[in-house]
Amino acid sequence: MDDDVALSDQLAPHIRSGGSSEGAMIFECFTPGITCMLANAGAQFVIHDMEHSGLGFESLKWLFASARGLPITPMVRVPTNQYSYIARALDLGARGIMVPMVESAQQAAEIVKACRYPPLGRRGAAFGFAQCDYRSGDLEGTKQAYHQRSLLIAQIETERGLESLDAIAATEGIDVLWLGHFDLSNFMGIAGQFDHPAFNEAFTKVAEAAARYGKAAGFMASSTAWVSRAREAGYRMLAAGTDTSILQAGFAHLIDNMRAQHGD
Repeated sequence: MDDDVALSDQLAPHIRSGGSSEGAMIFECFTPGITCMLANAGAQFVIHDMEHSGLGFESLKWLFASARGLPITPMVRVPTNQYSYIARALDLGARGIMVPMVESAQQAAEIVKACRYPPLGRRGAAFGFAQCDYRSGDLEGTKQAYHQRSLLIAQIETERGLESLDAIAATEGIDVLWLGHFDLSNFMGIAGQFDHPAFNEAFTKVAEAAARYGKAAGFMASSTAWVSRAREAGYRMLAAGTDTSILQAGFAHLIDNMRAQHGD
């Protein structure tokens, strides 16, 4: 993307116009410097996980504040498809919402309604607070700007979501179909078998459905092999992860080298 200064507001329009983006998912390292470190590493977005990590709203607000002024887009995966999670995260400054286990067009439409102000949705109004960087302004213009900057990500990670793939992809307002590979393989009865023909078919179908309906396909890649596989399939939005495995692997590599040179 061309203008790093305004990246936090540019990501959603960039993805909707057919662009690609690379970032990270964070599950454990909710620290003051993580956003800056990721920006320095070249990440264009960060998705903080609330589904599996125990992350709460107080810490999430603080993490979003740490992204102000940095060329990175802060987003969050909420625990479930509920208005109270989605709207509150947006009020705190989320530029994107990832919702796990989306299984129908109705659920996808509920995500959109929770993220949009009337008449497009049912989101309650709270302006002049964190999402506005505590500034006031023209309300109609502000609402439209927030609609434009908010990236809506529906996770396809169950057999039911796969069955309703086209209906979810066709839902106006959903921007990204994100394949959750561990959950999807588990719900398909082939847990962790990522070379299984059925998983390969599903992996391709998600990317194809996204392209067919003008959406992006997203994926969390834990290795360079996964990156290549996702790119070849047509996934445009990739997140590096997990932070725990990357951190452990980095320390293990250096510690193993220390022991090897010491002769242990």
